Amino acid sequence: MAVPLAGEGPREKLLERGATSLSDAELLAVLLQPGFRGCSSLQLARGLLSRFGDIGSLLRAGRDNLLACTGVGPARYAQLRAAMELARRQALQSLDGGDVLDSPQATRRFLQYHLGCHSREVFCCLFLDSQHRVLRCEDLFFGTLDGAAVYPREVAVRALQNHAAAVIFAHNHPSGVAEPSSADRRITERLRAALGLLDIRVLDHIIVGCGREFSFAEEGLL
Repeated sequence: MAVPLAGEGPREKLLERGATSLSDAELLAVLLQPGFRGCSSLQLARGLLSRFGDIGSLLRAGRDNLLACTGVGPARYAQLRAAMELARRQALQSLDGGDVLDSPQATRRFLQYHLGCHSREVFCCLFLDSQHRVLRCEDLFFGTLDGAAVYPREVAVRALQNHAAAVIFAHNHPSGVAEPSSADRRITERLRAALGLLDIRVLDHIIVGCGREFSFAEEGLL
């Protein structure tokens, strides 16, 4: 591995060698430049990663937790959120016009960006046309750390309004554990039964945890 030249900062290293040559701390430092008195952007980045454990946990941290960190004011908080949103939109664009069944990894990547940063549970739905192309992604229900109340009737109404032929459900577990609960299994069956009456297929229900996902379809639960 190449050794950084003396005086070579993360931004210079990126310009000289490309973004893939940078560590998580160095990439984060580029976003957070400049540092502040007595602390370089790289030192700030390393301190944040040490506090939160990894880049995923850092980006999932709530606004209050981030703003409580020395050196992270509203401007740097906004930079982090903007970077996450750009990644989410790029991931969604990779699905637009394509068959989600041909790109399950792209679907999961989008859902990680879309749901993984939330500190409370969010239930969303990908509405698909008859060719399983994405029509729309909507966040339908919101909860606390313990869960979100999901109402099949409202899901059915939104599916009809979006002229969906199929759907993929997804929600996050703020705890980071992607395994389904008994409540997750029950609501999946209720949703599938309700939409089945409307001839709308439920292709999957994906639970997003910390850097991992659980697929009902892959586990034979649909």
